[in-house]
Amino acid sequence: MALEKPYQDIPGTIVFDADMSRKGYHLNQFFMSLMKAENRKRFLADEKAYVDEWPLTDLQKKGVLEQDYNLCIEQGGNIYFLAKLFYTHEQPFERAVSTMTGMTPQEYRAMMLSGGRPIEGNRSTSENKGNQ
Repeated sequence: MALEKPYQDIPGTIVFDADMSRKGYHLNQFFMSLMKAENRKRFLADEKAYVDEWPLTDLQKKGVLEQDYNLCIEQGGNIYFLAKLFYTHEQPFERAVSTMTGMTPQEYRAMMLSGGRPIEGNRSTSENKGNQ
């Protein structure tokens, strides 16, 4: 019997739980490998060859090679490990995560400085049933 996950209906949110941890184990190990300068150098020299050394799924590889950070998260990537990829590409965290929201870095910064995304309508899809 699967555990009930009441947090699965939070709009636009993927919760990194034990199931996601198992799904993304090798992907996150790959990200952690980028902590070493020699691995970053090898990765940047031939990204596909380096990624192919890891037992990643096709979707995980696609997420890494296309810098599709949302896909990486969907495939079990943890944002803290994924940040190693941002930095390998010399991409500031703010710029990288702004791409995940469809905002410019300036729009993302303004949203965060004003308190983040609004809570209304973003707690669960069941909240929105009467508003549709």
